Amino acid sequence: MNIISAKDYQDISLKASEFVIQTIKELDKPVLGLATGSTPEGLYKCLIDRNNEKQVSFQEVTTFNLDEYVGLTANHPNSYRYYMNEKLFQHIDISIENTHIPNGSAKDLEKECVAYEELIQQHNCIDLQILGIGHNGHIGFNEPGTSFTTRTHLVELAETTRKANARFFNSWEEVPSQAITTGIGTIMDSKQILLLVSGEDKAEALNRLLDGEISEEFPASVLKEHPNVTVIADEAALSKVQRNKKTWRHD
Repeated sequence: MNIISAKDYQDISLKASEFVIQTIKELDKPVLGLATGSTPEGLYKCLIDRNNEKQVSFQEVTTFNLDEYVGLTANHPNSYRYYMNEKLFQHIDISIENTHIPNGSAKDLEKECVAYEELIQQHNCIDLQILGIGHNGHIGFNEPGTSFTTRTHLVELAETTRKANARFFNSWEEVPSQAITTGIGTIMDSKQILLLVSGEDKAEALNRLLDGEISEEFPASVLKEHPNVTVIADEAALSKVQRNKKTWRHD
């Protein structure tokens, strides 16, 4: 696991954008796995800027998002499809037909999970998967206790996860209790993984990831078994990590 130390959130975003752009330029038809939430917003802003500056093109890129809330239509302001359109897709030269997000309002949710997983496999899996990490170690919406072998599936969201996302909704009742998420097994099939971690409130989670045991009770710990993981974290997020500081990159 490669650790890149960043000064702050803006530095994380810049370093992450350079990493993503390099991957896009190295591949003929790159397949990116994308995440939502506050952590990747800065990355997406940097990618928009580089696209506008003609430093990178997304015309040959295909994307798969990690997850989507159940019960929210694509045009709902809190759906992840809406988020991705607003934060990235409508600002870059990507074909919207090449952007894939689970359909959280599908009539048959189990069938949607199977179809989404099959579509990822048809694209020969993800070339670069971008991840954040939850306070409880969830990646995507794979909550503690999720089997490391899972594929795209329907999940019941943990209360801690719902509380973390409640600020985006008008009331607790409106916060979705279910989601469709790419499984841990699918994430681990990715050829490269880029984990972004920012802020002191994620310091304990990052420390447990790097120095703790591999356990399904802390889903992100499985990343230790992946051969090609890069972590870009700021000083605040790295504040509780002691092991192997001499190996961290600061470029």
